[in-house]
Amino acid sequence: MKIDVLVAEIGSTTTLVNAFSLTQDVAFLGKGVSNTTVETDVREGLKDAIEDLKKNLAVESIEFNEMFASSSAAGGLKITVSGLVYEMTVRAAKEAALNAGANIHYVSAGPLEADDVSQIKAVSPNMVLVAGGTDYGEKKVAYENLIKIADIGFNVPIIYCGNVENHYRIRQYFENHPQKKYLKIIDNVYPRVDYLNILPLRKLIYQTFEEHIIHAKGMTKVKEVVNRAIMPTPGSVMESTMLMHTLFGNVVTIDVGGATTDIHSISTPSDEYKKYAEGEALEKRTVEGDLGVFVNFNNVLETMDRKKLLKRLEVDEETLNDLVANYSYMPKSSQQKKLVYELAKVCVHRALDRHVGDLRKVYTSSGQKFIPEGKDLTQVKLIVLTGGPLIHLEDTEKIVIDYIKNNPNKLMPKATVEIVKDNDYIMSSAGVLSLEYKSEAMQMLSKSLRKKI
Repeated sequence: MKIDVLVAEIGSTTTLVNAFSLTQDVAFLGKGVSNTTVETDVREGLKDAIEDLKKNLAVESIEFNEMFASSSAAGGLKITVSGLVYEMTVRAAKEAALNAGANIHYVSAGPLEADDVSQIKAVSPNMVLVAGGTDYGEKKVAYENLIKIADIGFNVPIIYCGNVENHYRIRQYFENHPQKKYLKIIDNVYPRVDYLNILPLRKLIYQTFEEHIIHAKGMTKVKEVVNRAIMPTPGSVMESTMLMHTLFGNVVTIDVGGATTDIHSISTPSDEYKKYAEGEALEKRTVEGDLGVFVNFNNVLETMDRKKLLKRLEVDEETLNDLVANYSYMPKSSQQKKLVYELAKVCVHRALDRHVGDLRKVYTSSGQKFIPEGKDLTQVKLIVLTGGPLIHLEDTEKIVIDYIKNNPNKLMPKATVEIVKDNDYIMSSAGVLSLEYKSEAMQMLSKSLRKKI
């Protein structure tokens, strides 16, 4: 069978391969699934997923013109961020990295101290971001931090995205430095107060990720199979969220996975709260590394109220222990599905707690008032659910509705907000595909959401 495009998603637990037609009728053709073989060689899981795709399409062979990929295997893209002031340059660099799909493992503000350097070494990042200073403002800290980072000798990409006034002397210093080939200089991510210049850094992270595919065994050789773009999976989901924002307006994507729960939002604040939203990014992604239904299954379970869980599952202690002992990310029985549902519910609710802003009660000379703080999602008209648990289990829309109803002081949309599923489970594929086939990606997303453009 001749297929226009295959898109692989190499995740922490599963590897998916989606097949698409782009020529006559833009369409999602089918999916193949396999375990991710991160402990050996991820190409093995990729090969098995293609074999599964053949079986699902009932064909003996597959030929394809192009193959794209996204990856979050082996922890995805580990980044550290160093900046000047946490609420300014650090936050700007952090937002850009998260939007690009990175997992941030360490953040520092101000001059790097010995313990900062030690913790950055312990992370052993795949990429390092150094920011600091508005353009033509403070420049010393960012420059000296960059030198300290370079002198560690990680042999990984080092991206400078701080005060442009440092560019010349950075190039001079690195002229004969052994880390010169790893240095990348980009426009300031925070060029002036309350302005986040995220797009150039996000694009550079995508490009750099593809150049340094080093996150799992076999990933360095994936380019033997994948002949088009490779990007971080969360970054590709953000790209799809951006497409949905273009199509449908203010939007939130909730993505529950085996290792993390990510929330992506693109939303303007209400007129009522706009004056409080200065410096808040239009596009926001939060990644919760402690919230997942497989890799972090035990972490989530341990925080849950055991008695309430027994009641919701309608089982006794012995049955629950048996469910836990035989837990699988591919639930088959009704009781297993109920358990995964409860885990997904905890992941969604806690991730929303951390992502969404609040109405804070304050007391003034004129009496009690409520002041908004954080991301305002009250104007969101569409919430999209993706990730295995939210797509394949029934009635997962209710998880979000319950959260809205039980959290009146969170800056969430009304409970009547439209909630849809990524039915074909293609958000990650559409995101990476959109880098070259934007119109086609939009069409496939609208079909997956069962929404007309």
